[in-house]
Amino acid sequence: MKILIVEDERPLAETLRYLVEDNPRYRVVGIAEDLPSALELLEHGEPDLALVDLHLARGSTGFSVAVRLNDAGVPCLFVTGRAPGFSMPDLALGLLMKPFTGNDVHRALALAEDVMRGRETLRPRLPRNLQLFDPEEEVDPVPAAIDLPPPRGLKARLERWISGPAH
Repeated sequence: MKILIVEDERPLAETLRYLVEDNPRYRVVGIAEDLPSALELLEHGEPDLALVDLHLARGSTGFSVAVRLNDAGVPCLFVTGRAPGFSMPDLALGLLMKPFTGNDVHRALALAEDVMRGRETLRPRLPRNLQLFDPEEEVDPVPAAIDLPPPRGLKARLERWISGPAH
């Protein structure tokens, strides 16, 4: 499986590359530090999965990277030190919190691969710092009285995730 790493802290990105490639089933196709470099690597590396930090260089965010990668058919797994207080099942498979061990990375990749391939997981115990998002979870339900399709644009998606569920 080909992995794209989107992380602006180069030493951490290289460590993550080492941990990913420690398993011969996974190969890193590139390391990006922001949205433009992620899109460039998307064209050349054809990744199957992206590991995306939420806080990136030059004003980019992992949210905007995930939106663009998802639009291109590449699922994402967030890797971050500060988790948002909400779930994003239509944006990422889940979230791996820093700090993590090599075992955490390997288990997270195996679980992400199971989800991507539609396999029932045989690994019921998640690492403590891994959260998988439930794709059946309602992120921001549209009221029944209004028959509108959910907004699909980048700005609308980000506004929905930032504002959280309506109360």
